[in-house]
Amino acid sequence: MSVPVFAAEQIVLKYRAFRQPFPVKELSTLADTGQPSLPLRAALALAKQDPQKVRNYLTAPVKVNPVILERVLNSPVGNVILDQISQVIHTPTRKTDRQAMRTALVLSAAKDNDIKLIEVIRNYPGKEVEVDGDNLEKAYRQLRSLQGSLQNILGF
Repeated sequence: MSVPVFAAEQIVLKYRAFRQPFPVKELSTLADTGQPSLPLRAALALAKQDPQKVRNYLTAPVKVNPVILERVLNSPVGNVILDQISQVIHTPTRKTDRQAMRTALVLSAAKDNDIKLIEVIRNYPGKEVEVDGDNLEKAYRQLRSLQGSLQNILGF
């Protein structure tokens, strides 16, 4: 798997009252194998999150046309979508969320015409990305909504 040189190396997973940093590699291992590391397993248990449910949200593909995706994300409607998803996955400073999310989504779709949340996290520019774990399902639903918007634009 090739990762952009500017991709996030660390994820800060936030659940309710706690924030826990992990290497992106640990979340990738959960997504790829279904097996969380011991620290990740402990954090998910503390947050009362089922690792397999988290894995499902991370790996469920959303089919998109990368060319249309890029056009939509550079429109006013796209800005709204980017802002919504960036409420869940964002930069630590929240200053460049829209641009960072646009980059992560386009890179994720470019390889295989689909987007998975784990790809968005892996492709997120900057050294660190914050993820609101309580709303991971919301981010996935927003991606599905984006897919529906793209299909409506294409007329199918």
